[in-house]
Amino acid sequence: MDSRIDALDSGRSGIVARIRGELARRAAAPSGQATAMIGDYYTAPEFLELERTELFPRDWVCLGHEGELPGPGDYLTTELCGEPLLVARSAAGGLKVFSNVCRHRGNLVAEGSGTAKFLSCGYHGWTYATEDGALVGAPLMKGRPGYDPACLGLPTFRSELWNGFLFVNLDGRAEPLAPRLAGMDALVANYRMTERHHLFSREERWATNWKCLAENFLEGYHLSVTHRTTLHPITPTRLCEKIPGSEAFTGYKSHYDPAWPERGPFPPSLSEAERRYSLLLCVFPSFVLSVAPHFTLYLCLRPTAVGEVALRWGLVGVPDDPEAPVVRDYLALCEAFNAEDRAKLETLYRGLGSRTYRPGPLAADDYEGTVLDCYRYMAARLGRAAG
Repeated sequence: MDSRIDALDSGRSGIVARIRGELARRAAAPSGQATAMIGDYYTAPEFLELERTELFPRDWVCLGHEGELPGPGDYLTTELCGEPLLVARSAAGGLKVFSNVCRHRGNLVAEGSGTAKFLSCGYHGWTYATEDGALVGAPLMKGRPGYDPACLGLPTFRSELWNGFLFVNLDGRAEPLAPRLAGMDALVANYRMTERHHLFSREERWATNWKCLAENFLEGYHLSVTHRTTLHPITPTRLCEKIPGSEAFTGYKSHYDPAWPERGPFPPSLSEAERRYSLLLCVFPSFVLSVAPHFTLYLCLRPTAVGEVALRWGLVGVPDDPEAPVVRDYLALCEAFNAEDRAKLETLYRGLGSRTYRPGPLAADDYEGTVLDCYRYMAARLGRAAG
């Protein structure tokens, strides 16, 4: 892998080689001596191109929650690093991820979301079944050389479900996801993730680099400053506790202030300790979630430009009614702290482009050790030998 990326590097500017070297040095540094990454790591278009070609297609990327498509024929469209995708639920109940590109001349088959047995490309009318992606019709094509409907269905991408969340691997060669997340399964087992009901989802775009958002979600150092009136009274920075991660995930426990009441309703399987913290987790590279006793907030991140990230975020929870007061209250809280994060991350991105910025030391492991874990993951995928 390293030699292949080195070869690709030869056609790019020297900034990519510098970023890869800086990543490797962060990965090799002891936790107590780690510093933040250089600004170019977040602002260089050349490095984003490396991520788009060598990172996202080769690992598992979350597209959303299965509850967003509850019935047969339900579908949604999305995009990952320039690859148009069509997600659909079959009559048997399974989810499949298809290419959203017509096999005729390459237009998009569908846009948005909906429910349908068949989807027709609006360019020339080639029609595909949402059940299996098969081509079921094409105007005036019968008897044409090379026209064989059995060979012209929509290609399928490899996908896996983890605790109700749908992941895709574009190149089809990543190691199976489930074994890699066994350690995370143990952390969330008592929260009964698969029994939680889908309550809300929304697509947004923020003017920041995708890594800025992922790292922000994962560190508790900013909680008592950025979220002084929203999250600090519940989960102050001083009560954060990093958890052991792995090459596939990282996270921390955001313990509740002792004066804060229990957050219910919650599954009876939760221990007394689990009722008193939220788990803030990341499945590398770009799926982050907050698992609280009563709700799970999730964000699926997709880079669209070096300074823009698309996020599909939503809620699943113990309550099953999206209009229940407890759901509306929690959603309002999420919208409030998301707005606070967005404001800070958009100014952060501007600051990272300054010629005067020099990275400072990271805070203690309980507060920013997860950021170092992100660097180590990226170094393992895209870094180069330190030297």
